[in-house]
Amino acid sequence: MSSNRKVAILGATGAVGQRFIQLLQGHPYFKIEVLAASERSAGKKYKEACSWTMESNLPREIAEMHVAHTDVESVEKAGNIDIVFSALPGDLAGPVETEFAAVYPVFSKASAHRMDSDVPLIIPEVNPDHVALIPIQKKARGWNGFISTDPNCSTIQLAMTLKPLMKFGLRQVIVSTMQALSGAGYPGVASLDIIDNVVPFISKEEEKLECEPLKILGTFDGNFVRNANFVLSASCNRVNVKDGHLESVFVKLGENPSVDEIEEAFRKFKGEPQKLKLPSAPENPIVVRKEPNRPQPRIDRQEGKGMSVVVGRIRNDSIMTLKYMCLGHNTIRGAAGGGILSAELMIAKGLA
Repeated sequence: MSSNRKVAILGATGAVGQRFIQLLQGHPYFKIEVLAASERSAGKKYKEACSWTMESNLPREIAEMHVAHTDVESVEKAGNIDIVFSALPGDLAGPVETEFAAVYPVFSKASAHRMDSDVPLIIPEVNPDHVALIPIQKKARGWNGFISTDPNCSTIQLAMTLKPLMKFGLRQVIVSTMQALSGAGYPGVASLDIIDNVVPFISKEEEKLECEPLKILGTFDGNFVRNANFVLSASCNRVNVKDGHLESVFVKLGENPSVDEIEEAFRKFKGEPQKLKLPSAPENPIVVRKEPNRPQPRIDRQEGKGMSVVVGRIRNDSIMTLKYMCLGHNTIRGAAGGGILSAELMIAKGLA
């Protein structure tokens, strides 16, 4: 596959926008053509508009690029593009992404369109068949482009671990999250709020976590997605960790598999990205750790270059069927990396 698709990144100066820039360096399919951000940043060189927070150095050619405003006219003046990655805040993304989708494929990390009935909410290993919503969406809206959305960061790792459990009859799920600071964007949570503290509330997070997996794990019937038939309850917390969401998950199943059978289901889980050998696909989407004190964010978040979900402490439960811990890198698999993998899947399927 040749690198013939020129990319615009909307919200390029934020934490997720920066991660897109980092992950797209040297990518075989994509070349960054335009960086776009708010009016405050537009017209400036990227190095002047952005407070770079990634672990790697800001690439020189990116540093010298001028930032465009986040509207179609400004982006098109800045360069010829083929694909749009949106890292815009959810409250701004809706109309902006709609404007771009009339012309271009838009891969959105924002929440604005996730639950639209004709917009796929994609985790490439979990529900690649939902991309069949794209031609339905384009026809109904009269667009040349489309919108494909990525789930909430905490949803992605949870849904990836629930998918292989569905064969045992998924009935009920309770999840309590310990979410990293980078999930709040930059500058994020004030230091005096989080040092020596846990904040037991993240606005709108529990609502997203309780509804998005039902769509993701639902069934496409040829016209729309029918939600999966299980119930989910979530409690979300912000903790003093830079990257990597840790979740404590309790699951009620229709069957009563052994811990060994659960571990085997996790280890064997693979999807279309692995079969297609997509560039961003980890060899093992789910990695099982046997140590009693794993996974841990600092140690395990880079598994599979940040694209694998790490599961541990799998055990039986006296009330539910089983319980386990899962960890995902919230700005790689949970954000920019997941969006890039979705775009790779669409290209492989001839949709982008």
